Amino acid sequence: MAQLWGGRFTKETDDLVYRFNASVSFDKKFYKQDIRGSMAHVKMLEKQGVLTTEEKEQILTGLEGILRDVENGTLLITEEYEDIHSFVEANLISRIGDAGKKLHTGRSRNDQVALDMKLYTRDEVAEIDALLKTLLETLLNLMEKHISVYMPGFTHLQKAQPITLAHHLGAYFEMFKRDRQRMADIYKRMNYCPLGSGALAGTTYPLDREYTAELLDFDGPTLNSMDSVSDRDYLIELLSAMSTVMMHLSRFCEEIIIWNTNEYRFVEIDDAYSTGSSIMPQKKNPDIAELIRGKTGRVYGALISLLTTMKGIPLAYNKDMQEDKELTFDAIDTVKGCIALFTGMISSMQFNEDRMKDSAKNGFTNATDAADYLVNHGVPFRDAHGIVGRLVLYCIDKGIALDDMSIDEFKAISPVFEGDIYEAISMKTCVEKRETIGAPSEKAMKLAIAQNRKYLEENVSVK
Repeated sequence: MAQLWGGRFTKETDDLVYRFNASVSFDKKFYKQDIRGSMAHVKMLEKQGVLTTEEKEQILTGLEGILRDVENGTLLITEEYEDIHSFVEANLISRIGDAGKKLHTGRSRNDQVALDMKLYTRDEVAEIDALLKTLLETLLNLMEKHISVYMPGFTHLQKAQPITLAHHLGAYFEMFKRDRQRMADIYKRMNYCPLGSGALAGTTYPLDREYTAELLDFDGPTLNSMDSVSDRDYLIELLSAMSTVMMHLSRFCEEIIIWNTNEYRFVEIDDAYSTGSSIMPQKKNPDIAELIRGKTGRVYGALISLLTTMKGIPLAYNKDMQEDKELTFDAIDTVKGCIALFTGMISSMQFNEDRMKDSAKNGFTNATDAADYLVNHGVPFRDAHGIVGRLVLYCIDKGIALDDMSIDEFKAISPVFEGDIYEAISMKTCVEKRETIGAPSEKAMKLAIAQNRKYLEENVSVK
């Protein structure tokens, strides 16, 4: 058992206790961050005169060798080590001797793991942001392509008013844009370096924490050593933001699943993102959309677990906090995979444009516009609402759409109707006369698309 402690103890830790306590099986994931942090720490120690230049060079050469050997597979991170920190330090000492024992000067595992987790999380936030940006670019391209494709808009899963496919996709663009903004907020707020905080009360060594923070591309050092080693707010924020991402993906997947049904037939999911049935040859199942919808609960669970873990922990560091890693690692991997798969699925998906337009026409989505027609001809809105309600009942009884009624049928219910009613309730008119900011008309959508294109060009990354 390779441990960084032991002088206080008179016998070995029970093997079961050791393995229960150990974290190397999962914290080996940030070996790069641990080595990078150690390199910055050593450079700072030499700058401050705590280490000689020769000792610094020896340690840096040793750390570079460990990193190289781990990455080329000649050095394995095994469970004989308690954690990634003991793995790195033990291997360093075995390679360069006594100089390696000075690596940990002015440092605790508490501020070391806080640094590693921040470095790792910061990298992952940038990767999630990049995936969201690609998704947004895909959505924007689809919006431009389908700016004149009419479809029903829904409330309560009932057909409500006609919109365009571009307008519908644009709603999700706004959701995922907010998700990106949350990632940028998290990155900015977490970007302060905890290294140098020690176990909880700093250190008597003359550390230059500003220099260490600069070497590691932080905006500066954290300002309270107790908070530095016990802060997991940034992980809770990230898990919350990722839960929101998954909620948005799940909502969109739910719609795709509905649109894919025989009853709707709005979309055709590419074969690469579908599966068949082992017994029913006609089936083409939207498995990827269903799995993304299902994995949403997995990410929610990680958020609730970490909130529950942190709610009763007194200052400063406690071992409970080790539970943050597996939860966060799994949630990050899940979210990244879901975003990538979802982007591929919608970019290859075919939309049945005629079917969407017919659905809007046959679902009385132009009923509001028929009422507006009457209002514009002097009928009070409440009376107009009742008249159009009778029109809808008449059409349901006849099995026709409003557009299919003859002018005589219109006039039989209200003599106010004239021949121009057909133009007033056409899908094109219903959509195109809605020109206010955020509405579905071509004019409004082109403005929104231009603004969102500019947003993507100006906001390249969270960094």
